[in-house]
Amino acid sequence: MASLERVPQSPPVIPPVPDGVPRPLWSVMIPVYNSLPYLEQTIRSILAQDPGEDLMQIEVVDDISNDGDVAALVERVGKGRVQFYKQPVNVGNVRNFETCIKRARGHYVHLLHGDDYVESGYYAAVQQLFEDFPEAGAACTDWHYVTDDGNRLWNNEMIDTERGILKNWLHRIAVRQYLEPPAMVVKRSTYEDLGAFYGVHCAEDWVMWVRIASKYPVAYIPEVLAKYRVHQQNITSASFKNGNNFRDLMKAIQMNMLYLPVGDRKKAEKASRKNFAYYFAHLAHNKYHQNGDIEMAKIIAHDALRFQKSGMAIKKAMFLYFKILIRYKK
Repeated sequence: MASLERVPQSPPVIPPVPDGVPRPLWSVMIPVYNSLPYLEQTIRSILAQDPGEDLMQIEVVDDISNDGDVAALVERVGKGRVQFYKQPVNVGNVRNFETCIKRARGHYVHLLHGDDYVESGYYAAVQQLFEDFPEAGAACTDWHYVTDDGNRLWNNEMIDTERGILKNWLHRIAVRQYLEPPAMVVKRSTYEDLGAFYGVHCAEDWVMWVRIASKYPVAYIPEVLAKYRVHQQNITSASFKNGNNFRDLMKAIQMNMLYLPVGDRKKAEKASRKNFAYYFAHLAHNKYHQNGDIEMAKIIAHDALRFQKSGMAIKKAMFLYFKILIRYKK
């Protein structure tokens, strides 16, 4: 089904929870689109640390998945504890996240995608962060990329080494994407102040983290308690093939620079493009040498060169790109 999503030019408003509506501490909202093979693990990772219905809302929000009966799985695994909502039409990932936030009644909102999961102790650790640092508008743990079967995929760098409010966070997060969504929890009041995700499809979370950092402190614990799954069906993987990932990242870089002092923007943009050039070059080598995905390696190596055309990693990307062109040119 084609997406009906249109990304707005300004953040959609998140209205407050109406008076008289019960407010749990937590809302764990699970946006889903064609992630049925992974959804059971996602739900079970939450239920294993469920503090009870009075303290935690758990709800799956399905964007008209066509890979199986999502409602039946939610009922089987959740046994009535997990709520289910199905969009009337396919709205796309960004608007589905907006729906999740609007339906959230809790004070702390965790958007846990239907193919990701959290480790034991996640919710207790994040709750303690908010209690220890009440000025924080959001809080996060560290995280890992994992494969279909949960094995660690890449050695992503730790966000920091110390527990507490992240230092120089706006500049750091504006230049580089340090976070994936399962690691981050945002106060609903922060979303009410700033609005929902917008602007891009593929880097919408990065832009949101920058917007939050521009106005609120962010608390952090250096424990790997969240897992972001990389597989062929997820939105990020598909976006590499159609070029949306590169285009949205370039737009996101431009959006993020607007939150930095004018005098810092040129240097920060150069550093951000360099970071993504190195990341894309590294990913291209992995796709070629470890996965044998020649076509994807060629696409990603080409995009690495579009971010920046200097540096050792980029030279490797250029060598790989032309090697593939020469060997497999039709």
